[in-house]
Amino acid sequence: MSQVLKGKCALITGASSGIGEATARKLVAEGANVVLFARRAERIETLANELGEQALAVTGSVTSHADLLGASEQASNRFGGVDILINNAGIMPLSALAERRVEDWDRTIDVNIKGVLYAIDAVLPGMLARESGHVVNISSLAGLSVMPNTNVYACSKFAVRAISDGLRMESDGKVRVTTIYPGAVQTELAETIPESDLKRHLQDMFKGEAMSPAAIADAIFYALSQPPSVGVNDITISPPGMG
Repeated sequence: MSQVLKGKCALITGASSGIGEATARKLVAEGANVVLFARRAERIETLANELGEQALAVTGSVTSHADLLGASEQASNRFGGVDILINNAGIMPLSALAERRVEDWDRTIDVNIKGVLYAIDAVLPGMLARESGHVVNISSLAGLSVMPNTNVYACSKFAVRAISDGLRMESDGKVRVTTIYPGAVQTELAETIPESDLKRHLQDMFKGEAMSPAAIADAIFYALSQPPSVGVNDITISPPGMG
């Protein structure tokens, strides 16, 4: 068990599966308390029951500023405040711009960009008041390099990088900020791609070549477990040969 994380409270968005669920399990095992935030109430309630008194399930959407403010308030009431934010919720409805999937573009911006900002806003005042906190934003290799059909998704993940870098500078050392850039991970992310040959190809890749969500949880734990004098700014993690 990590003495650095013992008793700390982590708010995890997208906690119902994949990286969010794996991170919740890892942090509880290391002594942290977790607030599981996601839309699928049954999943996070089942996970919270399994994890015990160190876990609290809060149902909501990252597209709702009010939902995230409420989650932060519940975290304060139960655990005394949010020490760690894991901005994990995201979607990946890939398509070429010529397909004109404007509704998908709007959803990507709402979840992947505005959701990150809303979550930060919900916890940042408390972190700054305590002069202590850690924000971990999950970007993607697509946040470092654009490929065909990734235009809007990549834009959203480049934005996560910009938000992280800006917050790190603005908080003047009071809040540590880590950005994780994963390659393919065995999650439900490919399910958000519109039906196409691209979706089927990526689903096959995610099942075969992709990393376990636990690998990303371990990377997150590494960043969180460093002493206060050490800031892990960026971690790129991918299957061998991808990057």
